[in-house]
Amino acid sequence: MSSPQIELRGVEVHFPGGVQALRGVDLSVQRGEFVAIVGLSGAGKSTLLRTVNRLVEPTAGSVWFEGEDLTAAPPARLLEVRAQIGMIFQTFNLVKRSSVLRNVLAGRVGRLSTWRALLGWFPRRDLEIVHGALLKLDIQDKAFVRADVLSGGQQQRVGIARALAQEPKVILADEPVASLDPPTSHVVMRDLRRINQEGITVLINLHFIDLAREYAHRVVGLRDGQVVYDGPAGEVDDATFEQIYGRALKSDDFRGLDAEG
Repeated sequence: MSSPQIELRGVEVHFPGGVQALRGVDLSVQRGEFVAIVGLSGAGKSTLLRTVNRLVEPTAGSVWFEGEDLTAAPPARLLEVRAQIGMIFQTFNLVKRSSVLRNVLAGRVGRLSTWRALLGWFPRRDLEIVHGALLKLDIQDKAFVRADVLSGGQQQRVGIARALAQEPKVILADEPVASLDPPTSHVVMRDLRRINQEGITVLINLHFIDLAREYAHRVVGLRDGQVVYDGPAGEVDDATFEQIYGRALKSDDFRGLDAEG
């Protein structure tokens, strides 16, 4: 097996007030995998995801990306690496008063020279990449619409297009369907699966166990900041999730509806 694209070695994260979000996490992700991280609220899922691009700084341990120790990377190098790692957020993180096009163009800023970024001058190639991302997410007709008039599902697809416009090697998705209805959740998950099939590694936080089983290659279970399960998605059953969650499953642990909605 080739060396991991992403690797966490003994990662711990302590927050003020004595909160320990991660406890000695070891995790490796191969290029092209679709990995779902599952667990209850407060299990450490978001913290783990954000240590990958150092939005959260590990208190101990190290984070590696393509053989490079990011915990030792200087700020300038970290910016270069972050340009290769797209991020999708639960709350979309769009500039609501700006158009869809301007929001997706933000994904190209990390590739611009400083003066172009300051002036907002994007080369033709950047515009072509952005329009390609909009087309891929089937929202090209919304390019000049303000983000705040879109539905939640459309806003999340704008967020995915923005990440895709970075031409990333990895996409980190932090509970991207938590605020969406079941049919729209499946639309977004199918978008992410299609992107993954094109060669981009996807690391996603999910609460809904049926989505993890249906779309991921692999499931990593977190409980109290520790990895308590790591295995193929096809081998995960309800008993496994009860072990991860430390309780019986509830109806709201499932998103519902099949992939065709």
